[in-house]
Amino acid sequence: MFQKILIANRGEIALRVLRACKELGIQTVVVHSTADSDAMHVRLADESVCIGPPPSRESYLNIHQIVAACEITGADAVHPGYGFLSENAKFADILAAHNITFIGPSGDHIRIMGDKIEAKRTAKRLGIPVVPGSDGAITEEKEAKRVAAEIGYPVIIKAAAGGGGRGMKVARTEADLEVALQTARSEAGAAFGDDAVYIEKFLGKPRHIELQVFGDGAGRGVHFGERDCSLQRRHQKVWEEANSPALNAEERARIGGICAKAIADLGYSGAGTIEFLYQDGEFYFIEMNTRLQVEHPVTEAITGIDLVHEQIRVASGGGLSVRQEDIKFNGHAIECRINAEDPRTFTPSPGTITHFHTPGGLGIRVDSGVYSGYRIPPYYDSLIGKLIVHGRNRVECMMRLRRALDEFVVDGIKTTLPLFRDLVGNPDIANGDYDIHWLEKYLAKED
Repeated sequence: MFQKILIANRGEIALRVLRACKELGIQTVVVHSTADSDAMHVRLADESVCIGPPPSRESYLNIHQIVAACEITGADAVHPGYGFLSENAKFADILAAHNITFIGPSGDHIRIMGDKIEAKRTAKRLGIPVVPGSDGAITEEKEAKRVAAEIGYPVIIKAAAGGGGRGMKVARTEADLEVALQTARSEAGAAFGDDAVYIEKFLGKPRHIELQVFGDGAGRGVHFGERDCSLQRRHQKVWEEANSPALNAEERARIGGICAKAIADLGYSGAGTIEFLYQDGEFYFIEMNTRLQVEHPVTEAITGIDLVHEQIRVASGGGLSVRQEDIKFNGHAIECRINAEDPRTFTPSPGTITHFHTPGGLGIRVDSGVYSGYRIPPYYDSLIGKLIVHGRNRVECMMRLRRALDEFVVDGIKTTLPLFRDLVGNPDIANGDYDIHWLEKYLAKED
C-alpha cells in the first residue's frame, strides 16, 4: 500500500479522496493555488504545497509543479480526482517516468479513450454496441453526405478530441449538413486544437446511461451497475440516479456483463465509466471516461462499496476486492449537483457564503468543500456541493430528497437549490419519464 498520496485537485473531490486516504491510514499531501489557501482540503491534509497563482494553467494544470511537489514531500502516488489532469496521458507518463504511481489507467488507455474516434473503434472491437456512423474522421462534405445518407437523417457531428457539447452540431436534412460540418470543425479546432469530427445517427429521445466499471490490469473486470444521467443542461449533467428508472435487472446484467468483459479484455486498470445513449431497448456507446465520475456517490450508496478505496487498492497492486457475484444493488440513490449559479440564468455566482447548513438524517450524504464564511473564487468550476440521497426504493428516495432539499441552506450567493426543489415536485421526474432533452425543454417553458 502507498505511504503518501498527493491529491492533485481541489474542492469537494479533493476532500473525498483525502477522507478515503485517512481511512486507509495513508498520509496525504494536497496542492493548491494562492486562491485556495483557506480551502477545506488545505486545512485537513497532512501537508499542503502552494503550486501557483489562481489560473488553472499556472497551478492545477501545471504538471512540473505537481511533480516537484511529489518529490519535495516524498509522495509515492498521485490521485487526480476528476477534471484538471485526470485524463491527461502525458501527466500519467511523466509520473511513471519519475517512479510515482498515477492512480488511474495507463497513459495508453487514456489516449485511446480520449480520442472519440479511436474509442468508438475500440468499443466496437470489444463487443460494445455503438451508434451507427462514420468509421473515422470526416474531412470532406462529399464523404459526410455519403455517411449521412447511409445511416439516415437526422445526424449529429461531434468533435473527435473533446466533449461537453463543444464541436457538436445536429443536421436534420442534407441542406443543414454543410453549415453544421463547418461550424463543428471550427468549434472543435478552437476548443481542443484539433478540428477532426465524426458523424453519428442522431437519436431523438434517448436517455444517457453509464456503466461504472473497474479493471485490475491483469485481465479481470467488474461492473458496479448503471447510473442514469439524462437530466442535463447543455450536455452537462445536473441530476443522476442509480439504478436507472428505465432499466430492469435483465438489461442491467446484459449490458453490465458486456462492459465488464470489455474492460477485462482491454487489460484496463482502475475506475472507468462507459457511457451510452439508450433508446427503444438498445444501448449505443458514446464515450468512455477513464477516471472517477462526479456522480460516483450514487453507485457507492446502492452497492456499499467505496470506489476511491478500490481505486487506491488496484493502483497499489492489490487487485479488485470484489468479484462480480459479490456486488449487490440495494435501494435507489439520487445525486443533485449544487452549483454557485443563478437558478434561472445559470450565471456563475462567486462570493462569500454567509451561512451554510447541510441536511442530515438517515440516507443523506453531502460532499462539499465549502463552509460558512468561505469565499468562492471566480476562477474554477461552480460546483460547491453534491447532495446524495439513498432510500429503499425510488419513491422513498424522492421523498427523502424533497425533505433534504428543504433543509439545505446556502446564504450569501445564488445556487441551483431552487431548481432541484422544482424538479423533485415535477410529475415527469416523479415517474422517471424523461430523456436527455427534457430539462432543456422544461427550462425553456419556465422562461
